[in-house]
Order: sequence, then C-alpha cells, then structure tokens
Amino acid sequence: MINNSFQFLLSVFIFNILLTGCGVKSKPIQYGMDACYYCSMNIVDKIHAAQVVTTKGKVFNFDAIECMINYTLKSEHDEIALYLTNEIASPEELIDATHATFLKSEAIPSPMGANLSAFKNHAMAVEKQKELGGQLYNWEEITTYFLTRDQ
Repeated sequence: MINNSFQFLLSVFIFNILLTGCGVKSKPIQYGMDACYYCSMNIVDKIHAAQVVTTKGKVFNFDAIECMINYTLKSEHDEIALYLTNEIASPEELIDATHATFLKSEAIPSPMGANLSAFKNHAMAVEKQKELGGQLYNWEEITTYFLTRDQ
C-alpha cells in the first residue's frame, strides 16, 4: 500500500516538473549580471533590452533591440517562439516585439547606437515621434530595415 502511494506521488511530482519545466515563457533579465547573447556586452539598460525564447524554452537575452534583430536574422526563425523587448514607458517590462511600434530617434540613444525604442501603444509612439523626431516602424518594417541596411 505504501509502495503504491509513493509511486503515485512520485509520478505526480515528475509530471508536474515536466509540465512546468518545459514551457515556452520569458525569464526576467538580471540587469547588471546578464550578458548580451549577440555582442556579449553587460545588460544594464532597462528600456532597450530584448529577449527571444525558442520553441524548446531556451532564453536568449540582448542588451539592445538591434542585437536581438541581428541575431534573429542569422538564426532559424522557426525555432523562435517569442520575440520580446523592453517597453520604453515601463522599464524592465517585456512586451511582444511583433506587436510593438518602434521609434528610431537620435533623441533616445540605445546601447548599441541604433537609437531604437519599443512602444506597446502605437499612439504613444506617435506622440513621442512628434516630440523628439525620428522614424516609426512595425516589426516587419524594422526587421526589413536591418536586413537591407548593410546591402
């Protein structure tokens, strides 16, 4: 009887570990401790950092949106489940980069010099552009920009 109960509890425990341990989800960036996967710089900027999560749950952190984009342009896209970026109005908050509006403006310098910031609210991005200047992009446009800028 004890043996069957132990086996049942062990099975439930292992099942829970497998269920929760293999999920595709972001992990908090440890600012000042984590390094950028693309350029190896220390991640300290809390409004320009980014992250990708693979379909297997592996997390890659980046010190700037442009590092994440450059990395993804050189990797297998079908392996990436989540593209995330910090939101300028809410430092440290990761948002879905594929639904963000990006502002490229010299008035908001980013760690790697592309001066690229993300907004989850398009209207807020438009207001910031009116105030500071620059160019607005959606995800498809900004990845195309980075793909074609060096050609």
